[in-house]
Amino acid sequence: MDQRMDNRVRAYMEKYRMIASGDTVVAGVSGGADSVCLLYLLDAYRRELPFRLLTVHVNHGIREEAAQDAAYVEKLCGRLSLPFFLVEEDVPDRAKREKLSAEEAGRNARYEAFRRVLEEQAGGRGRIAVAHNANDRVETMLFHLFRGTGLSGAAGIRPVRDGIIRPLLCLTREEIEEYLAEKRIPYCIDRTNLEDTYTRNRIRNHLLPWAEEEICHGAVRHMWESADIFLEAQEYIEKQVLAAYGDCEAAETEPGESIVLKVGVLLEKEPLIQKQLLLHCLECLAPGRKDITSVHIGSLLLLLTKQGSVQAALPCGLEAVKEYDRLMIRRKKKERGPGQGEDEKNGRNKEAGGRPFISPAAIPGSVAVPGLGQVEFSLFYYEKTQIIPEKTYTKWFDYDRITKSAVFRTRQTGDYLTVNAGLSRKSLKDYMINEKIPKSRRADLYVLADGSHIMWVPGYRISHYYKVSENTKRILEVRIRGGL
Repeated sequence: MDQRMDNRVRAYMEKYRMIASGDTVVAGVSGGADSVCLLYLLDAYRRELPFRLLTVHVNHGIREEAAQDAAYVEKLCGRLSLPFFLVEEDVPDRAKREKLSAEEAGRNARYEAFRRVLEEQAGGRGRIAVAHNANDRVETMLFHLFRGTGLSGAAGIRPVRDGIIRPLLCLTREEIEEYLAEKRIPYCIDRTNLEDTYTRNRIRNHLLPWAEEEICHGAVRHMWESADIFLEAQEYIEKQVLAAYGDCEAAETEPGESIVLKVGVLLEKEPLIQKQLLLHCLECLAPGRKDITSVHIGSLLLLLTKQGSVQAALPCGLEAVKEYDRLMIRRKKKERGPGQGEDEKNGRNKEAGGRPFISPAAIPGSVAVPGLGQVEFSLFYYEKTQIIPEKTYTKWFDYDRITKSAVFRTRQTGDYLTVNAGLSRKSLKDYMINEKIPKSRRADLYVLADGSHIMWVPGYRISHYYKVSENTKRILEVRIRGGL
């Protein structure tokens, strides 16, 4: 049983390229069955693939037995010869101060602790491993479906997202507990998980057991498989949306502040693409899509069919204005402009022309780039047996050839690409003309740049200088989410 499980988890991690040789991985370990299983499996995996494994335990200051859980995890790490970091946070006080639920405040505290340790120990470069399992994914899936959701919500928890990996997402809770029982590994029990205080607990303690017993044995596994199908469908749709956005985007787009769409072109798209494209626009201006619902998408669709000049209020300090054949989604005037440190907080710096440089605050990490959507950055050591992806929206670069820093920005005077093995240069302007990139798009098209040297024109080519070669040691992967 345990070897089969090792193989399944290893195959799952390799499928989603969760860990690369030489990585630093911060594992969040509460002491419960899931996280203890995660720690043992990661510890076994690093004997095959060398990477640095660190353990973080967060004491939320809620349960009386929390100190015992922390002591257990510390002892476990000592037995496995793993670095242990204890972070203590008064979650009830934080929830009160920030006006959050205890559940949300606890989640924020945990991920902040994981990222802080990763930053302190590895300069932010590495991965965060958490112990969500198949049951957690199904619980999240049902929670979203009950409240109303699209494909993304129906897919539940993703295997990899924003530098966070979930190696146990392929295992059910029952399989995890059987694994620990067979290996005689003890674990802590968080009795709050047995209470019906939270909605997710009620789904966990009542709905899923009833479904397994009364509807179909293996219901959790079947729903997990469906979630994977939903995820694949969502990623395909995101690719189609990026292509449709290029058709609908108007020249007046102001990155980070407003997006202007051609109404006539948008109305020619399929209804699903219309909705997803509008959602994409809102996400570009308000990353995280908090408080954005189908009601707001519906109000935007209604604007498209109205005559003359009309407008609608949106969440996140946004508004939409339709003027004849143009739809503008923008920040309200009092929300516009940096001035409050938001650009710096999101990894953005201003260039002389007022347009932002956009780069991840840490690698691995992700940023929202106007016109492209969410872009993910990963860094790993190059194994010569690895196959370089030939995908339009996923590119590998020789990290050690970057002389300044990799940032997304709009074009500047003096920008150039290297176009062959002899490193011949071509100006970005000439390249865009040769590729017949519409003049209306050139000024607002974000490119990946290292100083004046353009590394990548998304959707087109990368500079030859940064291509992976036999001498490459580290790879920077840049992936536009939903692209191929």
